[in-house]
Order: sequence, then C-alpha cells, then structure tokens
Amino acid sequence: MKRLYIIIPCYNEEQVLPVTAPMFLEKIEQLAACGKISPDSRILFVNDGSRDKTWEIICDLARQDPHYIGISQSRNRGHQNAVLAGLMEAKDVCDMTISIDCDGQDDINAMDEMVDRYLEGYEVVYGVRSKRETDTFFKRFTAESFYKLLNAMGAEVVFNHADYRLLSARVLQEFAEFGEVNLFLRGMIPLVGFKSTTVTYERYERIVGESHYPLSKMLALAIDGITSLSIKPLRVITAFGVLVAAISFVGVIWALTSVLRGNAVSGWGSMTCIICFVSGVQLICMGVMGEYIGKIYLESKHRPRYIISERTY
Repeated sequence: MKRLYIIIPCYNEEQVLPVTAPMFLEKIEQLAACGKISPDSRILFVNDGSRDKTWEIICDLARQDPHYIGISQSRNRGHQNAVLAGLMEAKDVCDMTISIDCDGQDDINAMDEMVDRYLEGYEVVYGVRSKRETDTFFKRFTAESFYKLLNAMGAEVVFNHADYRLLSARVLQEFAEFGEVNLFLRGMIPLVGFKSTTVTYERYERIVGESHYPLSKMLALAIDGITSLSIKPLRVITAFGVLVAAISFVGVIWALTSVLRGNAVSGWGSMTCIICFVSGVQLICMGVMGEYIGKIYLESKHRPRYIISERTY
C-alpha cells in the first residue's frame, strides 16, 4: 500500500492547529480504512519559526498519536521554504505527498480524488479552486490578473492553483535537483514534467484567526514568481527602450530642423515633460534589472534554503 505524507506549513497557528489537526488525522484514517493508503501514513507539520506556541502544540500532538510528526525550522524563512522543507523531509520515506495549509480553507475532502488520480497513474495532481466567491473583489481581480500575467510572461502555471497539490516520490526526487534559492513552487513544479492532472475544490473562509499573507507578501510572491520564471520583463523594457530611443531620435531631427529654420523657441514645459518621462522610464528599467541582479546575487551565495533545528521523531 502507498504511504502518504501530508505536508502542512505552520506559522503562528496556535489558534487553528487544535481545530484542524484532528481533521487531517480523520482524513488519514479514512483513506487508510478505504485501502487507498498505508496506515503508516503521516501528517508532517513544518513549524516556520513561529513566535507563539505552535511548536509546543505540534510536539503535544506527536506525543498523542504517532500519525503526527513535526519539524521546526531554525527561524522564519517563509511559506515556500517551509513547504520545500517538508517535501524534502518526506521524499525518501513516502510514496506521495499532499501539501496543504493548516487554516482549513482548502477542502480536505479533495484529497480523496487526488489520491484516486495518483492511483490511476498521475504523478502530479494540482488542486484548483473552482470559484473565488469568498474573496473580496480586489483580491479576486488581482489574483486572477496575476495568473494571466504570469502566463503572458511565458511562465507555466496552473490557473487558480496555489500550493495544494499531490506529488509522487518520483517527482520529489527529481525536484530535489532544483537548487534555486528564490522559490516559487507553483511555477517550478510544472517544470519537472511527468503526467499531471487537476482536481477542483471549493475554498472556504479561514476557520480561526487571521491570514498571515497580507498584500505586501502577496506582491512580493508575485514579483518572485515573475522574475524567477521568466526573463520577458527584460525583453519588454529593451523593446520599450528601443521605442523611446526611436521617438527621441525623431525629436532630435525635429529640434535640429527647427534650429536651422530659425524657429527655435525656448520653453521649460516641453523640456520638463521630456526629462521627467525619460527619467521615469530609466528608473523603472533600472528597477526591473535590479530585481534580476539581486536574484543572481542571492543565488550565487548558495545559502541553505532551510535549516531544521528540531524534530519530533
């Protein structure tokens, strides 16, 4: 029978863990009772440097039931690194993993269909939201625009898919060869390849507490996604630079013609507009290039993407 590890990143989740942990255990037991997975399957919590009692709760859960296990990072390193730490911890001891957040928003029952698709021969099963009615208009608009923008930039991502997915051990072994420090898992997993499919589910409101993913973090993830998966922004600003240079060349010809005809009139308005426009374009281009240079700088250091300080086993 196939051994499943459910990977659950946790950051300051002392309120929600006591509520959702039994739900994950019930799902493991249900799948095992149906003969779909091994009874030796596990729920792996990854403590991402929480400042509250999250790690103490994980340790208590591990003492209460052997299905619960946990690892703790030495400090907070972000959601993507926490998921990666769990995947790499499980890759040598399981047949498949399912990564999911611990807040109860993702439908746990979608795991049944994910496991079914795996047993049919699929190596990657993406959890895709069927609708976004629980989101505000702003969040829905920005999220959907983000996926469309990524695809327009040449990045291969699954529309409306976050980090709720099933991966086979074979995929995990190959994914371990990816050494990027700047992680955007939902864009990196498709690069591994193998047979994949999707499972749709409905996303609910957070059960307890507040979201740990404010707008600033969402924007940072979006920038990481675009700059980690595509160089198209560099090509866009190059093309834009060529266009501005062409317009400027025409302007130079016009200015010289005016001088030769004796029609030149000094004016600060037009000059100010041109200087501000060109300066703004230059700053934007320098900012985009700076993002890529910064990523090269971080990648060149080869720092570890996560450090495990403690384990419950």
